[in-house]
Amino acid sequence: MNEKRAVAICPAAELPPGERRIVDLGDGRSIGVFNVKGKYYALRNLCPHAGAELCRGVVTGMNEAAGVGEYRWVREGEILRCPWHGWEFDILTGRSIFNPAGVRVKTYEAVVESYETRVDEGGMVTVLV
Repeated sequence: MNEKRAVAICPAAELPPGERRIVDLGDGRSIGVFNVKGKYYALRNLCPHAGAELCRGVVTGMNEAAGVGEYRWVREGEILRCPWHGWEFDILTGRSIFNPAGVRVKTYEAVVESYETRVDEGGMVTVLV
């Protein structure tokens, strides 16, 4: 069984809500770390459709049916759109919007580790890969 390793991404203060950081893990993988409303999520930077750098896409929301012919805009900042062909993924789960049971992108656990230092009082955003 492969043991997960912790990869320090950046101080939490450098990744405010609505921002992302794309990191090369040095083993052929690249991940995107997103701060969505104060919580951190990490996705593999590879679209399962055609191999685009998914995490460079637009972060947006989506329309939801409120009734027949009625729509409302929901989940602003939680949806990632692939820059090549527009496939959309839920940043929180990695699942695609169009086929959540069948198409997804790899997710990683992202946490904030606290350190008792004067330099980094907000903690370090860390991803377990």
